[in-house]
Amino acid sequence: MIYSEYINCETKGYTDILDITDDIKRVVARSGITNGIATLGVTSSTSAITTLEFEPGLVEDFRKSLEVIAPVKGVYAHDEKWHDGNGFSHIRSSLIGTSKTIPIVSKSLMTGTWQQIILVDFDNRPRSRKVFVQVFGE
Repeated sequence: MIYSEYINCETKGYTDILDITDDIKRVVARSGITNGIATLGVTSSTSAITTLEFEPGLVEDFRKSLEVIAPVKGVYAHDEKWHDGNGFSHIRSSLIGTSKTIPIVSKSLMTGTWQQIILVDFDNRPRSRKVFVQVFGE
């Protein structure tokens, strides 16, 4: 059995981090699938999906770490070509990834107690993002 659904998210850009765990859990519940996998993907080249303990200190640490790796004010060939100032956001998205797969057992996502599913928007302006969720199983 396969069930698919989109989750719509409004973001602020500049490494805005949203906890979408409850949204994903609701999709899994609506799917009717007891055991299987949930595959999540954001349809954007300047966003990412990953897991993180969603607490203010770690969220700030995550932002700071990304600023070291791909600084907002860095020099990017992408910006030279397109003049849109978001080269950093494409690099960050590529490094983190735009999809995640999580097992489902007994109708529950197999995530740890301190592990939340997050959508991160790296772009340099607010955006409307769509997270595609596809649940496979029985």
